[in-house]
Amino acid sequence: MDKAGRQAVDEFEQLRDWEARAQDAQAKAAQAYSRLVQIAERHDTGQAARVARFLASTYNGVLYPLDLFELRALDVALADDAMACIDALRWGKADLYKLLPDGEARLAAVLQSWGIDKRGAVE
Repeated sequence: MDKAGRQAVDEFEQLRDWEARAQDAQAKAAQAYSRLVQIAERHDTGQAARVARFLASTYNGVLYPLDLFELRALDVALADDAMACIDALRWGKADLYKLLPDGEARLAAVLQSWGIDKRGAVE
């Protein structure tokens, strides 16, 4: 195989590896996002407000900016879930709220219940 052919094969293998990584990240994020939404829905932990702000930022980081230092205040399991979500966002395969059943409505309810929904409802 000549140099150009080998380079094409290498590029194809890299794309295939990236696609597998993206799919894996999305699958992990779907589970992590579900757990985070459940925490924010319950309001029964001191970390729920931070989680709600994180969820808002994953929906629209311009409208709902987040100081990343807030992630340092989360316990290890919640911070790991947040990092899984960030990893999935980096690959850009899907909006995280779309990975949950009724995700858009649930996120809108979380934002409203915490008083951080700046638009009145998530669109």
